[in-house]
Amino acid sequence: MSAERPSLPPVRLNSEAELARDALAAPLFVRAVRLARWAGPDTRVGAGGELVEAQLPAAAEHLGLPADDDGAAYASEAWRLAVDTGLLDVTDPEEDGAEGTASAGENLALLTGGSPQDVLSIWLDGLDAVHADATAPVLDDFTDLVGEDGSIDFDALDWDPEAEAEFLDGVLGNLYLLTLADNGAGEGPVPLPALAASMIVPDDMGEPTDDILEQVSEAMMRLDDQFRLLEPIGIVEYRPVDETLMVEEDEAPVDAVGGDEDDVTRYGMVKLTPLGLYGIRARMLEAGVDAPAVGDLAGKGADALLDGIAHYPESAARAEVKLWLAGYADGAVSAAAELLAAARGTDEGGPLRRLHCQQALALAGPEAEPAVRAALGDRELGGLARVWLAERGAADVPAPPEDMIFWLAIDTIAAHLDADGELDELQGLVEGLSAQHSGFFDEVWRVDHPATADVLEAMGRLHSDKKAAKDARKAAFKARSRAGG
Repeated sequence: MSAERPSLPPVRLNSEAELARDALAAPLFVRAVRLARWAGPDTRVGAGGELVEAQLPAAAEHLGLPADDDGAAYASEAWRLAVDTGLLDVTDPEEDGAEGTASAGENLALLTGGSPQDVLSIWLDGLDAVHADATAPVLDDFTDLVGEDGSIDFDALDWDPEAEAEFLDGVLGNLYLLTLADNGAGEGPVPLPALAASMIVPDDMGEPTDDILEQVSEAMMRLDDQFRLLEPIGIVEYRPVDETLMVEEDEAPVDAVGGDEDDVTRYGMVKLTPLGLYGIRARMLEAGVDAPAVGDLAGKGADALLDGIAHYPESAARAEVKLWLAGYADGAVSAAAELLAAARGTDEGGPLRRLHCQQALALAGPEAEPAVRAALGDRELGGLARVWLAERGAADVPAPPEDMIFWLAIDTIAAHLDADGELDELQGLVEGLSAQHSGFFDEVWRVDHPATADVLEAMGRLHSDKKAAKDARKAAFKARSRAGG
């Protein structure tokens, strides 16, 4: 079986030390830490652990915020985060009408005395709390929900917490994927209309209908509120929707879908930070999503390495191999020997493993030569071993037998077909390999390789020379007949 493709490309994360520094610098986290250190025996909390209203002006002042409603709201938000992340411990009031107390939580000391992993674990708890706030219902008038008996009519909210969380996670997942697109080329900010449309507009829809555009508009405005909440925890850089658009009668958010570049920035621009990549990946992993990161395979066996990088972009595969080699304690010869042993096999994934083995050996350095020479007589590995030695100008490299040349040609093309390479590159490879030997298609069908017939059929499709393409198809028929298929 060929290696299973990950659902997402691998991400290159900053080091845990760098990420921890970013977490500690996130504005909301900074305010939460400052309030946790400010709280003392005289600090009073309500029944839900919130800071009592009378204490909010002092808390806002300690944070350098204005003593108005906005300052109180920021202070209250930071206090809740400190409680949710264990930076503060609160005790409930012992009786109705009384007030509880607050004291430093165990996690507060970990921010200075713990490891980067400790800091990031606490920050992730904070991200979960902010995510929950961002998906909470928007209450325009809370009094409309309170019945005559004082009970709250939650059904009147028209709010599905699971659907709200799933939608926001879907948006963040799309933003994550766009950030990794084209091997990291998509690291610029993403227009909010495009992000909303990615969740609303069906892939097979041509011109969006008015109903769809209205849904995109509503999603944009909800996302605008949510990204304003998420930015202070450090996962995104966000340029909010221009508020003047809300009062311009002749303009609506739906105009941004498909609008020109100058206008679209007014409708919000969002970009994941390095800390955001880490945080969203952590949430996806917790949800069971396959979200690999460069470095995941360091310390694992060569078989795990070659299977793991099977469908990585080239630069990510190189980075992963370099980390694997750097962490291999037994030296280059042992590393090369393990890579070569893992590359063997007649299963469907074998050709791609051997291709990546050859690429990995290119990074192993000349010290790997003894292990490579030991594979010269191996039918599956002798060809790539000769290529490796020839590329380094090694002396005394024996000429390969003819059947090994043909076997290597089939194996190489099979690997590139499995890797879904660019059509032009595949065509060049097919034509180049078949031209190296006169009468190639008269002989190659006899190669005892499990992919021979499939490769010859592909060569028949890809070769630009009509006669060669016809010869390839004939050879494929002979190969299938020989194999009894």
